[in-house]
Amino acid sequence: MRRDDRRDDRRDDRRDDSGEFARVRAPELPDDADISILDPEVKQELRGLPKGLAEIVGRHLAAAGILIDSEPEQALEHARYARTKAARVGVVREAAGLAAYHAGEWAEALSELRAARRMTHGAGHVAVMADCERALGRPERAIELARESQGLTLSPDEAVELRIVAAGARRDMGQLDAAVVALQGPDLEPKRRDPWSARLFYAYADNLAAAGRTDEAVKWFLNAAQADDDNETDAAERAFDLSPQE
Repeated sequence: MRRDDRRDDRRDDRRDDSGEFARVRAPELPDDADISILDPEVKQELRGLPKGLAEIVGRHLAAAGILIDSEPEQALEHARYARTKAARVGVVREAAGLAAYHAGEWAEALSELRAARRMTHGAGHVAVMADCERALGRPERAIELARESQGLTLSPDEAVELRIVAAGARRDMGQLDAAVVALQGPDLEPKRRDPWSARLFYAYADNLAAAGRTDEAVKWFLNAAQADDDNETDAAERAFDLSPQE
C-alpha cells in the first residue's frame, strides 16, 4: 500500500453529505462518546446517513453532549466536526447551535438553530434563539421572536424560558414595568413547584428589583429560595441584601 493510500485518523478528507470535501482535523473522542447514548430520535435521523458516517457523526454528537456543560468549547469542536460530515441533517445543525450557544458564540448559534428550524419545520429552541438576539444587542428581535412564537406549540418549560428572555429584552430596552408584566401568569404562584418555578420566581424578583419595587422583590426572592431545592440560585442572598438592615 502506498503511503498516500493509508488512512489518517487525525483528518477526514471524505466528502460530507453536501458533496464538499471536509478537510478538518477530528477532535479526540472521549472514551464514553458512544452513539448508544444519543436520544432515539437523534439516532433515527442519523440512519439516513451511510452506516460508517452515521457512527462517526453520532460519536461526535455524543461527545458534544457529554462536554457541553463542563467544557463547552470542546463540545463545540465536536459539534462543528459533526456538521462538516452531515450538514444536511437537522439534529446535527441543532446540536451545533446548542453547543455554540453554551460556548458563547451567539451569531453561530443563531445561524445553526435557524438552519435546524428550516430543516425540521419545528419550533426549534426559540427561547435560545431569542436569548442569542439579546446577547447580540438586538432585544427588539428577541421580543419579535417571542411574539411570532405565540402560535407555536412549545413545551411548558420552553414557554416559561421564552417569557424570561422576553422580559430580559424588555429590560434591556428600559421597559422595566413591561418586563415585570411579561413574567406574570397563572404559574407565577408561590405554592407552585414546577421544575421551572425557582427560575421563574427568581426572574420575577430580579425584574421587580430593577423596577424599584424592593419589598415585592424581597418576597419573590424568598419564594424562589423556597422553591429552589437544588440551590441553583442565590435567591436567599439576594433577599437578604435587599432587606433593611438594623
